Amino acid sequence: MTSQIKTAMLLALLSGIIIVLGGAMGGKTGIMIALILALVMNVGSYWYSDKIVLSMYGAQEVGPNDAPMLHAMVEELAARAGIPKPRVCVIPEEAPNAFATGRDPAHGVVAVTHGIMRILSPEELKGVLAHEIGHIANRDILVQTVAGVLASVIVSVASMMQWAAIFGLGRSDDEEGGASPLVAIMMAIVAPIAASLIQFAISRSREYLADETGAALAGNPLYLAGALGKLQAFSQRVPMQHGNQATAHMFIVNPFSGASMASLFSTHPPIEERIARLRSMAGAR
Repeated sequence: MTSQIKTAMLLALLSGIIIVLGGAMGGKTGIMIALILALVMNVGSYWYSDKIVLSMYGAQEVGPNDAPMLHAMVEELAARAGIPKPRVCVIPEEAPNAFATGRDPAHGVVAVTHGIMRILSPEELKGVLAHEIGHIANRDILVQTVAGVLASVIVSVASMMQWAAIFGLGRSDDEEGGASPLVAIMMAIVAPIAASLIQFAISRSREYLADETGAALAGNPLYLAGALGKLQAFSQRVPMQHGNQATAHMFIVNPFSGASMASLFSTHPPIEERIARLRSMAGAR
């Protein structure tokens, strides 16, 4: 299935959730408002989702003079992957992590935190960058970024619905359509879970593929295996301070793993399994 088809299906699913929430909140009027919101979000998330996510984390683009080693690695790996060199951004966070975004390889961006550059060796950092460039080369980034933006909207709308239902706001009793406060509250709880499940279905298999692609690009699977081991240990002690859990699936490891999250809705495969696969790849060489 092509990236464009997957993106279209994702937009339809998440837009449907937004419209259902709108109907529950305000009946026919709510549906109309939700339709307009979904349309705006569909257009905006396709063209501007990368800018939205980068802004969400305060990512700043850096030039070759600011981060020469980072740029040299990205340039080398992009050439091996046969894609244009992505832009390079740095996130002012001590939590060690990284993600890629952009609507296609020609508009790719690799973002890393200050923390990840401090704790990883050059070889391990190369493994992480190779993983992210693997996402770009495999055309995962549009789907992942759109999912993050729309899921963030769903969580926000669901939160608004809960408060509106609690305080009796939204539809009037004589309005045709709409849901009761109890139903609205239930839907507000279920909708973010549905969005999480959609992200879950998208993300896990793509992480394994990006690991394999990244290992090949870096030239040694143990680079990424070593990085993942360090990232797991540090991310549990130093979770991300800013951002939104709806975008967690975009990062190489869950940036909010220090928070309480049900394993059912984890957007990442177990790191132990990812490391085992990479070590197996190294042993088979």
